[in-house]
Amino acid sequence: MLAWQAPDREVDALVGARHADPFALLGPHEAEGGVVIRAFVPNAATLEAIEDDGSVIADLWRRNDAGFFEGFAPGRPVWARYRLRARNEGGEWVLRDPYSFGPMLGEVDDYLLIEGTHRQLYERLGAHVATHEGVAGTGFAVWAPNAARVSVVGDFNGWDGRRHQMRKRVDSGLWEIFAPDVGEGTIYKYEIVSHDGRLLPLKADPFGFRGEFRPATGSVVARTDDFTFHDELHISARAEGEARRKPMSIYEVHLGSWRRGEGNRFLSYDELAGQLVPYAAWMGFTHIELLPISEHPLDASWGYQPIGLFAPTSRFGDPDGFARFVDRAHQAGLSVILDWVPAHFPTDIHGLAHFDGTPLYEHADPKRGFHPDWNTAIYDFGRREVANFLTASALYWLDRFHVDGLRVDAVASMLYLNYSRKEGEWSPNPDGSNDNKDAVSFVRRANTTVYAEHPGSVVIAEESTSWAGVSQPVHAGGLGFGFKWNMGWMHDTLDYMAIDPVYRRWHHDKITFGLMYAFSENFVLPISHDEVVHGKGTVFTRMGGADDWQKFATMRAYYALMWAYPGKKLLFMGQEFAQRSEWSEERSLDWHLMDMGPHHCGMQLLVRELNGLYRQHPALHARDCEPDGFQWIVVDDADQSVFAWLRTDGEHPPVVMVSNFTPVPRPFYRLGLPQAGRWREILNTDAGEYGGSGMGNLGGTQAYDIPAHGQPASAEIVLPPLATVYFQLDPES
Repeated sequence: MLAWQAPDREVDALVGARHADPFALLGPHEAEGGVVIRAFVPNAATLEAIEDDGSVIADLWRRNDAGFFEGFAPGRPVWARYRLRARNEGGEWVLRDPYSFGPMLGEVDDYLLIEGTHRQLYERLGAHVATHEGVAGTGFAVWAPNAARVSVVGDFNGWDGRRHQMRKRVDSGLWEIFAPDVGEGTIYKYEIVSHDGRLLPLKADPFGFRGEFRPATGSVVARTDDFTFHDELHISARAEGEARRKPMSIYEVHLGSWRRGEGNRFLSYDELAGQLVPYAAWMGFTHIELLPISEHPLDASWGYQPIGLFAPTSRFGDPDGFARFVDRAHQAGLSVILDWVPAHFPTDIHGLAHFDGTPLYEHADPKRGFHPDWNTAIYDFGRREVANFLTASALYWLDRFHVDGLRVDAVASMLYLNYSRKEGEWSPNPDGSNDNKDAVSFVRRANTTVYAEHPGSVVIAEESTSWAGVSQPVHAGGLGFGFKWNMGWMHDTLDYMAIDPVYRRWHHDKITFGLMYAFSENFVLPISHDEVVHGKGTVFTRMGGADDWQKFATMRAYYALMWAYPGKKLLFMGQEFAQRSEWSEERSLDWHLMDMGPHHCGMQLLVRELNGLYRQHPALHARDCEPDGFQWIVVDDADQSVFAWLRTDGEHPPVVMVSNFTPVPRPFYRLGLPQAGRWREILNTDAGEYGGSGMGNLGGTQAYDIPAHGQPASAEIVLPPLATVYFQLDPES
């Protein structure tokens, strides 16, 4: 055996995919008097190293029938580029040797990952189309510190884990390889051997930017860094002023069922941009909030069990299609919020669970690493690399796709060690407390980072407990969210509306109690997807009343109360036109209802009008989160189920809301007002155009200096049955 030849044991280990360091064996290696070139090319009968012009550098000897070749090129420098020309009975092909390229990652990547501060980690991990050392291809990088071997496999190498065995960066546990001539559209996964020698099921890329259409589970090489946006004005306007002082009326949407195409097919991102975006803009919403669009295997999960936290789901197209959707929304004046799920992940074998054969992304203790409600894994928030992965995912959607914010799902399940667990199923902290300190620390760091990197964006918590300071700044001891869903308001008000009007007088506090804590957080008032599934019916079917007319009237009055209530607004799709059947992810909304008489169209027009008033009148939105923007006028008229309050911002004309939640008209109701003068009736949910009876105040009312309800002035108004009325002071009066 010649001095430059590899030992048989190393060759055997390589072709058996058991070599500890394939880069130490394969590729070009300096030897006395020249360079030795080694390559692994299965199915090749002969192999040559050649120049770009085809001239032969060296004939490589087939050392092993599996396809291991080596040869010596005298006088050649180790850095000189070459290609490989292979032949067999079927013909000839030319390829570049992935083992002739140096690393794409550096020591800084190792350091920042270990430290957990690599803010743009997605720019380094995953699959990246690039020109490396003058050659076009794709760099692959993945974190699997406990693996004995990691290979990238795909349709470019026959899914052969011996072909592209990756280089391990020992300090960080990162594995990487540059695959020359591999480009966009390539399907790939990672083949991983655990430290104890087990060959694991093929894994999708945790940082994959695109996934195959289900039920296929491969990752797809894709670029998400080259889309040209046209939303400069939107982004600059977003950064001006405080979000809590701006109108926020959110249309919550599940893209797969808002509307379907022929044959019940999904609409594409481009079709949704052409239909959903103009509809939401016409309706006057300020934001579209999308149920999770991160790649997920199961339609029935609605996206809340995601596999790919960096991949817009392929159900509706490619990443560029989603970018066009966001760009179109911004040009229409709509902001886009994404539901984001860092609380847990499914245990599908191609996902993150036991990614390198060990609990890597999930907490090793099942009392902290497994969610009994959803049979899912819980992230190890205390592991810096995992926290970095999640924070990078949050930043990715704002960086690459310009989304305007995130709604973080299931925050309560992250904050409490005993969330949905019985005694013995959880372990307290050493001091006996039940808060997940690692999760709290992660949430605070992630929120701080998002707001620092993207001024004007919003992060909203779906948090269902009384945890203090959810939407308070981190420096003030809070969790750092911008807003929190007001789940208590949602449950109380829906319960109240479900009561027969005769009995509402005994449940007056269902409306009044919420104002006791309405300013303890920056609240969003959500009538969300969770309220129209699992046997709950819809908002319309939950309304109390003897017949359809009363249900529609109650629903209209409810919405108008909601839009005047302190807090930002959220309405799930279909509820704007009084969907009658429960929502299902398997079909379109019941758009045919718009052809069935005036009531459904009237409801839609009312929501449009409410959005317009909410945006036009600062009194209705500028102090949504501050107590000085709200004042009770009528709080104790339980016998007549009447509520009235004043909304103001201190600069513009105030707005008074009055609701009557009985079917009894009240034509001479004396209402206290803060000032004498003409008060215009700017909304009446009983108007005929909305499907009401048409009773009202003929455009307004005159207030005189007659004290009532603790106010210095008052007016006699007409309160229609099951209706809400808005009055605004006419400044000229």
